[in-house]
Amino acid sequence: MTANGSGGEVGREAPAPSQALAFSRYAEALDLSHAADIARTRALADLGHAALHDARRDGVRGMASDMELRSVAAEAAGMARLTDRRLQGEIDHAMTVIDDYPAVFEAWVARRIERGHVDVVVRVGAGVPAEVRDSFAEAAVGVCERDVPSRVRGALEALAAKLHPQVFTERHKTAAAERCVRVFHGTDGMSNLVANLPTVIAAGMLDRLTQMGQSVKDARVTTGPEGGVDAAAVAGAGGAGGAGLAADPDTRTMDQLRADILGDLVLGGAPVVDPTYGTDRAGGLGAIRARVQVAVTAETLMGRDENPAEAVGAGLVDADTVRQLAGQVSEWDRLFIDPVTRTPVEIDKYRPTASMKKLLMARDQHCRFPGCRRAAIRCELDHTIDHALGGHTHIFNLAHLCQRHHSMKQFTKWEVRQVGGGVLEWTSPLGRVYREDVPIPAVCFTIDTADPPPDAAPGGPPPDEPPPF
Repeated sequence: MTANGSGGEVGREAPAPSQALAFSRYAEALDLSHAADIARTRALADLGHAALHDARRDGVRGMASDMELRSVAAEAAGMARLTDRRLQGEIDHAMTVIDDYPAVFEAWVARRIERGHVDVVVRVGAGVPAEVRDSFAEAAVGVCERDVPSRVRGALEALAAKLHPQVFTERHKTAAAERCVRVFHGTDGMSNLVANLPTVIAAGMLDRLTQMGQSVKDARVTTGPEGGVDAAAVAGAGGAGGAGLAADPDTRTMDQLRADILGDLVLGGAPVVDPTYGTDRAGGLGAIRARVQVAVTAETLMGRDENPAEAVGAGLVDADTVRQLAGQVSEWDRLFIDPVTRTPVEIDKYRPTASMKKLLMARDQHCRFPGCRRAAIRCELDHTIDHALGGHTHIFNLAHLCQRHHSMKQFTKWEVRQVGGGVLEWTSPLGRVYREDVPIPAVCFTIDTADPPPDAAPGGPPPDEPPPF
C-alpha cells in the first residue's frame, strides 16, 4: 500500500497468499492429479480388456484380436485428440501395470510410490521372466519408496539381474540380436540418429571418434599456411559442416568433429569385410546409397529465396543443403498439376500408373488416417472402394495408408469414403466422424501470370529453369 501526502490511499496490491495456503493448494492439486492418473490407467486398461473380450467372444485369435485393439485405440485417440499409435501404447502400458504388476499398482494407489516409479519398474521389469516377476515387483516397491524416480533405475536393474534365472552372458547374446539403428527427427533441419549396440562396440566407437577428432585438433596446431598439410583433409573434406579451404581455420568443437567424422565414415565408407566381396574394400554393400525424397520449389533451387525444402517423412531441409543435393543428382522427377481444373487421372487397370503414383504421393504426403504421419513413400496405395467391388483406379478413389491403418480398414468396422478433392471422411465403429483434409504442402508451385519472365515458354517454366524434384 502507498499513500499520498495527505494520508489518502493511492493503490493497494492484492494480498499474496501465505506459504501455508500455497502449499495447501499445491497438495490439493497433487491429490487431483494422482486421482486422475489412477482413473486414466484403469480406464485405459478397461478399454484393452473390453477389446480382447469382444475378440474372444467372436471366436477370433491372433491378428484379429490385434485388429480389435487397433480399432479401440483409434476410437479413443479421436476422443483424446492423440494419435492412435500413442493411445494403443498407453493401453498396453496400463494393462501391463494392472495385470502384471498388481503390487506396484496398489502401492501407487496408496501413494507409497509415484507414477514415475511405476514407469521405471515396468521398463526394467520387461526383461524379468514371469516366474520371478512377483518377487521383483515386491522388492522394487521397497526400492522405490526410498528414493525419487530418476535415481532408482540402477538399483532396479541390479535387482532384476540378481533375480534373473539366466546368466548375464546368455541374456546379452539375446539382446545383441535386437541391435538396431533408428532416427528421430527434430526441428531446424536436425535429427537424432540412435544406435542400439553392444556396450563395448558403442564405447569403442565413441573412443575412436574422439581419437580421430583429437587428430584433427592437433593438425590445427601443427599445420597452417606454412605447414603444408590441409587439416580439413584429415577430417574428411566432404563432412557435413567440415572446414572449407586449407586457409580457413577449423573452429569445430570436439562434439562437432565427432558428429562430422561419423557422417563421413558411414556415408563414405564400406563394411570392414563386405560379405558380397569378401575383402576389406567397397563391394556390393559399399555401393549402397541412401535414398531421400525432397520437395523443393524452382525459386529456392535457383537461389531466388531461402525458403526451406521438405524431406518427405522427415522434416524441413535448409536451402543451402538442398541446392548442394540438387547439384549431385542425375535424374529429376517433374510433376504438373492443373491448378484450375484439378483434372482427375484414371486407368482401367488395378495398378495405378507411375505418374498417378507421383501425383498421389505429392497430394497425400503421408498416411491419410487421422493423426498418422507415416510418410507416403512407406505407405500402400489403397482403393477406398475396393477394386473387386467396382471401385475405379482413379486418383479420387486412391489414398495412401500405412500397413497398420490399411489392415484396420480391411478387418475392422472402421469405414472411409472420399467426399471430393481428395478429402477423406472416416467413420469409427461407434459412429464418430473424422475428416482428413488434403495435407497443406510445405512448398507450393505457382506461376506469376502478371509478370512472366521474358524467356518463359507458354504454360511452363523458363527453358533453362531447373525443374523441382
